[in-house]
Amino acid sequence: MYKLIELETVNSTNNFAKENINQLSDKTIISAKTQTNGYGRFRRKWISDIPENIYLSIILKPADTKNIINLTQYLCVILCKTLEDYEIKPEIKWPNDVLVNGKKISGVLCECVNKNNIILGMGVNLNIEQKNIEQISQPATSLNLEIGKKVNKKIFQKKLLNNFFTKYETFLKEGFVFIKNDYVKRTCFLGKTIFVSNKQDKKTEYFAKSIDHDGALVVLDKLKKELKILSGDITY
Repeated sequence: MYKLIELETVNSTNNFAKENINQLSDKTIISAKTQTNGYGRFRRKWISDIPENIYLSIILKPADTKNIINLTQYLCVILCKTLEDYEIKPEIKWPNDVLVNGKKISGVLCECVNKNNIILGMGVNLNIEQKNIEQISQPATSLNLEIGKKVNKKIFQKKLLNNFFTKYETFLKEGFVFIKNDYVKRTCFLGKTIFVSNKQDKKTEYFAKSIDHDGALVVLDKLKKELKILSGDITY
């Protein structure tokens, strides 16, 4: 189903994938115990020095690329379903964060090397001590803290990847509509006043109305005009 390459430490699994993209086949997974320069969207640093957490990148080379823009949302749904096996209730913060009790447990990053080479990176907090969580600059949590015991990383990672690839081909054919209900019911921001930030960190206030059929965020501005947001960060 997929090929798994496990590394001890790496600058970043996404960077490793980009540097070796021509030699790596479709559905290759790069997993590392630690990263020295892990990052998320807008190159924000992701703490990556805890071996019992998940740091991985999925290399995808689909023939049909029309639905790749929604791959991060697909992975967020898959991650939520995997976390739900541990009897917790994760939520999705558009477009690519997964939260538990309002605290970030995972982030997803999609990078395209070219039209047909996609790298889907993610970090998941599985096992972190409370004292280390408190050093993170934003509200964060870890699966072990939520369930009160250590999580087996190999078992979790295998579940996650199996869940991802079981419906991956169907998702490529059908796109966001295939996961829309699963995505929307797990969102934590719809029906609320939100602030959308761009790369320059300029914030604009909106009312979060819905998610449309292609995964865009539908909002109302202060004049009740309906707009579609395709990228950015939200707070609420």
